[in-house]
Amino acid sequence: MSSPWLTSEAAPAPRLIVERAHDELLAGNASDPRLAQVRSIVRDSWGRSVVSAVGAEALPVLELQGDDLETYRRGHPLAGALELIRGLLLPGHAEEAGVAVAVGDAAGRLLWVEGDRHVRNLTGDMGFVAGANWAEDRVGTAAPGTALALGRSVQVRGAEHFNRFVQAWSCTAAPVRDPETGRLLGVIDVTGRDEAASPQAQLLVDATARAVEGELMVARLRAAGQSAAGRSAGRSIEPRPGRIASRATLTVLGRDRALLTLSGEGMERVVELGTRHAEIVLMLATHRQGVTAERLAELVYGDPAATGTLRPEMVRLRKLLEQTAPALVPESRPYRMAGEVETDAQQVLSLLGRGAHRVALAAYRGDVLPASTAPGVEELRETIRTSLREALLAEARVDVLLSYVDTDAGADDDEALRQVLRMLPPRSPRRAGIVARLELLER
Repeated sequence: MSSPWLTSEAAPAPRLIVERAHDELLAGNASDPRLAQVRSIVRDSWGRSVVSAVGAEALPVLELQGDDLETYRRGHPLAGALELIRGLLLPGHAEEAGVAVAVGDAAGRLLWVEGDRHVRNLTGDMGFVAGANWAEDRVGTAAPGTALALGRSVQVRGAEHFNRFVQAWSCTAAPVRDPETGRLLGVIDVTGRDEAASPQAQLLVDATARAVEGELMVARLRAAGQSAAGRSAGRSIEPRPGRIASRATLTVLGRDRALLTLSGEGMERVVELGTRHAEIVLMLATHRQGVTAERLAELVYGDPAATGTLRPEMVRLRKLLEQTAPALVPESRPYRMAGEVETDAQQVLSLLGRGAHRVALAAYRGDVLPASTAPGVEELRETIRTSLREALLAEARVDVLLSYVDTDAGADDDEALRQVLRMLPPRSPRRAGIVARLELLER
């Protein structure tokens, strides 16, 4: 998947130029040279706003209120992801976060607005409240509506907003899609002062949207697993007729029995793998170029001469996948998966590489196949743990480190605890607990 925040966009023009270009556009002077200095993504959105006859000083319409809002929110697909969104975007004391975080539906209606109390009070005066419609064709250029219009993450800074009442604020928003069908489900937005439209904000909001999509898929897999409780290892949920899987994912973090899932256009299939098959598929998924029989035997059994043990296991794995995931049946000479398989372990490494430390920590649900003693699995397990720890110690903010030391992986990490202590403000209520934990470790 491409990373929208890595695309090259022109820097925002000075505020005065943007303000005057905006006034000239509203006055009908679309050829004013100052418009050329406005970022193209904003200029194009202004044009769509004019075509939609959006008023430059019109407040958004409150389309959902009271019981209607509550009923709609309870049934919305993003309702179950609120805790994840809060944990990633509003850690610690949410009412002192300095930003407001909004979650809206695919039509642009805000369903939840949380975060800094002062920011919410001020933005509430311009209609940034639950139930209000912030679609681009209703309020003009603003991150939530424009992100939905373009289907990608968007930042709108100050005077770039079409509505004059909104020009004191900056915002970053990213759409959330159904992980199987790709249809828009809604949007996540962060609104505040200048820092709400920083490169780091865009990285975090976009990564949060991806994490939510991952959680939606996991929730479906759990539901599918519960509905098929008691099935034996290797048995799968049958796909809907006529559907073709377009994505395969292997879930191994915190699990002894991996889940191999295939998803696509309305299709749902889950295959639970036994430990040995999970080890083999994981090794093939992480060695996409393919491996010899001797190398695979070394990764799985710790002995390159164990090919005689490996081959019968490969026969059994092929039979299983022929029945449940024929597009993935491994090839031989060298051994490799016929189709690409993503893993949740590699996703953590990818998030760390993009600087999305908080999201990577949330995605890390435990060690890779904890019960496995396969050398290749043990090496990957240690790589994930070490990479996560080193990235957090080197670059993470104190709130992310606090979340890390509250996990099993970081609970006994005295170096991380000392770093947290150095970063915490002198009067932080968390200091006493950190000191107590360090003293216990030193006994």
